[in-house]
Amino acid sequence: MPSAADKRVQFRKLHEDGCFVIPNPWDAGSARLLRGLGFKALASTSSGMAWSLGLTDYDVLLDEALSHLTKLSAATDLPLNADFENGFADDPEGVAANVRKALAAGVAGVSIEDTTRRPGKPLYETVQAIERIKAARAAIDMDGTGAVLVGRAEGVLFGHMDVKQTLDRLVAIAEAGADCLYAPGLKTADDIAAAVKAIAPKPLNVLAGFAPLTVAQYADLGVRRVSVGGSLAKAAYGGMLVAARQIADEGRFDAMLGGVTGREISALLKG
Repeated sequence: MPSAADKRVQFRKLHEDGCFVIPNPWDAGSARLLRGLGFKALASTSSGMAWSLGLTDYDVLLDEALSHLTKLSAATDLPLNADFENGFADDPEGVAANVRKALAAGVAGVSIEDTTRRPGKPLYETVQAIERIKAARAAIDMDGTGAVLVGRAEGVLFGHMDVKQTLDRLVAIAEAGADCLYAPGLKTADDIAAAVKAIAPKPLNVLAGFAPLTVAQYADLGVRRVSVGGSLAKAAYGGMLVAARQIADEGRFDAMLGGVTGREISALLKG
């Protein structure tokens, strides 16, 4: 098993050119299955993690998230990017302290959002958002092993900023020290291309599912990284619910039959 430092070197190299998909497992088993399919890196999902703990998104406590990241980091030899929500703190000092804890969990990258998680004021003001990224940058630099800092601008996703405002926020976050930039919710090729241009030469992460594009099309637009958020976890839980509802409502079991076999799953886990 490579060290955390080795994984960080590997992860940083992935961002240098080309376009790669970074799928989001929600537990050690799903991480190992994705590794068996040949992916080069993984990212946690805050929503998938929460569901696996019987909670809803953003209801996970810091210690629970750190325990989850430790297990997920150790599950495979692939670098892991942490969906670290808003750093589990409002103030820059708290963000820095918590980023250091995430690094101790073995992650190769840390994503920090600009959302407050408060309904009345969902986004941090630009000055505070910048200071929070600067604090995360300082914590990573102090660690010295080159973890990737991902700065997220959530304005489009939550409908509180238009695309231009979100891209302006993304540029400010890039200038504050983020290595990779991420504005989930971009829906058109033109908006994605504008984001790539705005933050160049730094890499852009795109959340798949909003724009009807393939990996090749994302690559043509200049996107370096494509993630799927909680979508794989939703697909897995969705399949379970369909089968379980058929059992509960109809007393039938055919919805749970077919698909992958236990042997296929075991083979991927062993791979």
